[in-house]
Amino acid sequence: MSEQTRNGRLQDKVVLIFGAGPNIGGTCAHFMAREGAKIAAVSSRPETSAETVKFLTEHGYEGVAIAADATQEADIERAVAETVQHFGGIDCMIHTAGRQIRRDVMVQDLAAWDEQMKGYLTGAMLATKHTARIMVEKGAAGSIIYVLSDAAHQGEAGNACYSAAKAGLLNFSRAAAMEFSRYGIRVNSVSPTYMEQNLWMWGPGALEFERGPYNLSFDDFLRGIPLGRPCRTADVANTAVFLASDESSFLTAVDIPLDGGARANYWPWTPGKYTGVTGAGYVETMVPNRYGVPIAREE
Repeated sequence: MSEQTRNGRLQDKVVLIFGAGPNIGGTCAHFMAREGAKIAAVSSRPETSAETVKFLTEHGYEGVAIAADATQEADIERAVAETVQHFGGIDCMIHTAGRQIRRDVMVQDLAAWDEQMKGYLTGAMLATKHTARIMVEKGAAGSIIYVLSDAAHQGEAGNACYSAAKAGLLNFSRAAAMEFSRYGIRVNSVSPTYMEQNLWMWGPGALEFERGPYNLSFDDFLRGIPLGRPCRTADVANTAVFLASDESSFLTAVDIPLDGGARANYWPWTPGKYTGVTGAGYVETMVPNRYGVPIAREE
């Protein structure tokens, strides 16, 4: 089934996506492709990047699948080189790779700490290093986009390592934006809150949460979001399209909160207490999706 290119906002731009699975990265790939972009989809699992490119080509778009470990410099350098070999350059890089391991500080082990830092922070630095070099070499006034989290801006108990990695990437993005400004390369980020995809990835466990001193259930998140729903992959992808396009040509070193107003909320107010929105009620109305396309709900 071939889809029609929409408004051509990214016509012929080459987008390299680290972490291009069917959720955030894959939805970014889909939404950017339908605006005319060519996609290099990178995943550490070959079947994942292949599945994303299969989806794109079945819908009439152009993409190349690249298997690479986003924590290893040699793999990252190769992914960048393969993208250039296939498409001739890179206009945008999106980094959404990494693995979250929730642990209290007093039981945190170095291996889990290192894995998160390498995935979210070191890997993003290396991807930026090699992508920016190509952009400068090709004279591309490109766009670099990081997917962060509201945990980059706040201290999340029970998840200090993840918070530290994302907060580090937040300030790295600001510094990189200053360095690259003389080349016309822009560096920005987006910070989603609780993602709706968790509700079908985790199943009933997303609602039936065992309470602990730091555990946050879906209802906890929902009560704190003024707009009364979680973030969707489409929210991230639509923002990425904007940040990659010429419409944001004067925007750099900025983080865009995708939190339904939560960051701006005055902390004593709990909006969910007054809206009547509940996790169970929300799940009844949601539409699961992959690549931003609705899929059949499993009963």
